[in-house]
Amino acid sequence: MNTRNFLFGFVAVALLMGCASDPLPLEPSVATLISPTNNETCLNGTSLNDTQSNVSFVWSTATNAVSYQLVVKNLITQSEQTFAASSPQQTAALNKEEPYSWKVTSIGEEGSTPVESEVWKFYLAGDEVINFAPFPPELIVPRSGATLTPNEDGLITFRWTCSDVENDLLLYEIYLDTAEATTKVSEVDYEEATTEIELEVELNKTYRWRVIATDAQGNKSDSGVYGFRTN
Repeated sequence: MNTRNFLFGFVAVALLMGCASDPLPLEPSVATLISPTNNETCLNGTSLNDTQSNVSFVWSTATNAVSYQLVVKNLITQSEQTFAASSPQQTAALNKEEPYSWKVTSIGEEGSTPVESEVWKFYLAGDEVINFAPFPPELIVPRSGATLTPNEDGLITFRWTCSDVENDLLLYEIYLDTAEATTKVSEVDYEEATTEIELEVELNKTYRWRVIATDAQGNKSDSGVYGFRTN
């Protein structure tokens, strides 16, 4: 064997050994949320003062995860708190008598892809509250910033979802106009979690819409305003 062939073979073996010693990173699995439970009144908080409680968040250990990221969102203010955790639990100080959502991201070793859990919602109880407002309706269609074409009758579909910890949702008020969604155009009785109706719109207009949910005790929650355009 000449020197050139020997060096070529040596380099090839070295490259193969280098590749063999550098395996792909293990991908983390999705964490399963445990507590606070979904669509429930959270009673496991430890009161800090008149307005806040410490809430303990617990989820399952995710395979191949080296850390976690917990995101807690206030569904009234839309503000988020993010926490880094090395174990499947984390405590957060939250305002009482307000609805929240939470999710957990499993983070694996360097080079792997983080994965998110489901999103759960809960209502943090106050000291004296015995009846709770519905969760704010989640607007599905039209999405904010969407451009839609009405059907031949000039109608488009509006769809949203909503839930309530006490399951006493009563009705929805739908507001739609080209200003700030302050004009009530329809009222719909609650029948199931996802609701949709058709409403008439004009072509080449920018609209804003919102939904207000009311329960049997008169408690209300507001979806916030989404804007869309017709063509």
